[in-house]
Amino acid sequence: MDLEARLHGAAPSEHPEALRLWLRLLTCTQLIEKQVRSHLRAQFDTTLPRFDLMAQLERAPDGMKMKELSRRMMVTSGNITGITDQLVAEGLVERMDVEGDRRAYLVRLTPQGRAQFNDMARQHEQWIVEAFATLGERDIATLYRLLGKVKEHTQNNSLETAE
Repeated sequence: MDLEARLHGAAPSEHPEALRLWLRLLTCTQLIEKQVRSHLRAQFDTTLPRFDLMAQLERAPDGMKMKELSRRMMVTSGNITGITDQLVAEGLVERMDVEGDRRAYLVRLTPQGRAQFNDMARQHEQWIVEAFATLGERDIATLYRLLGKVKEHTQNNSLETAE
């Protein structure tokens, strides 16, 4: 039973449409992510966290410190270390010392890692396109614009709350 189905028996709400939309967004995200995870496992024998780490490194050709990777991926440095260790052992990622800081090191994709990531990224893009195949270009543009409004409003509210 997905999140939307669970709402059906829930207590009445003052804002049922907003709540239903929130649950629809969560459900769609979970379903698409489940498909992507399954495709990554089946076609590339990898996981979504490994793909995400490689995607971050692809954007930083000179490498990235582990602390920065952890911050960008919003996971603990322990998680990053475990994934990095696996990718290093497979020759997809390499560690390099940071000059002047013996405790830190940079991580970057190897040429083999970059080639493998590029293959995965092309497929990933296709899977996402397929997930939204029932929407036309205008629908996608409208949904993107509307979600942008929600994002901006939420970011503004979180900044006000933090102050």
